[in-house]
Amino acid sequence: MMNYAAARHNMVENQIRTNRVTDPAVIKAMDSVPREVFVPVQLRGVAYVDENLDLGNGRSLMAPMRFARLIQAAELTGSEVVLDVGCASGYSAAVLSRLASTVVALESDAELSAQATSRFSELAVDNVALVSGALAAGDAAHGPYDVIVVEGSVSEIPEVLVKQLADGGRLLAVVCGESGIGRATLVLRTGDVFSSRALFDTAVAPLPGFQAKPGFVF
Repeated sequence: MMNYAAARHNMVENQIRTNRVTDPAVIKAMDSVPREVFVPVQLRGVAYVDENLDLGNGRSLMAPMRFARLIQAAELTGSEVVLDVGCASGYSAAVLSRLASTVVALESDAELSAQATSRFSELAVDNVALVSGALAAGDAAHGPYDVIVVEGSVSEIPEVLVKQLADGGRLLAVVCGESGIGRATLVLRTGDVFSSRALFDTAVAPLPGFQAKPGFVF
């Protein structure tokens, strides 16, 4: 039988630490959440490989290194309210729950939502609120948010989502434009001023529901 704890530790040592992830809290969170329980049974043996994993229904679990670098850029201190857009089976929200005060996990797929609910209960994750709704619309009812993390690549970041940031808030997403190159992007809100900068290039599976529409112009 596979030793998942050892596989998880190897993931942290060989994928996370060696790829510019230095935040001790992020490293600890990635080393504490059993990634294998958030993927289909037939994929548990490859849960810790450095690849995006297909969850079915057009959804994927972001590769560990890419996810770790993205959330490290949020610079979470433990006091934030986070919106996790497209939480899928719940892995991302479970990791974020160890880095933030409260996580609002937004999911549009009923089957994945049911899986996430089951996993949160199984792991006694008690600071995550799972909500259902269109991913690109965010969840204004529980905002504003200190941090928003988008769990997949998007052609552009919708204005309605960016405006759910609190003053001083930051949004992390992988934006894949006409070039086809995905760029991890950080959006900052200062009062009514929004700024954006690219952090690093990465390949992340698309998140459904973010087809090109009039988006946010910085």
